[in-house]
Amino acid sequence: MYFDSVGAALAMDGHGVYVWFIVIVSWALIGSLLVLPILSGRRFLLQQQGLLRREQRAADTAAQREQSQQQQQQSGQEEGHAPGS
Repeated sequence: MYFDSVGAALAMDGHGVYVWFIVIVSWALIGSLLVLPILSGRRFLLQQQGLLRREQRAADTAAQREQSQQQQQQSGQEEGHAPGS
């Protein structure tokens, strides 16, 4: 083994502070590269889900309007063709 004790390995002949700082920064960067795509993917899916709901509501509203207009037209035609008019 290169070092006599764990303390000597951590100190690395006075360079331990710099080495361990870089190790921690490297692990933090690698961790962020793994976690951020997962979070952004989840955010994307939530945005798409909301968009789909809005589009569905808009389609439902348009279908209800069309159905209401058709019913009004049919009731108008029935009133015009009623016997005795």
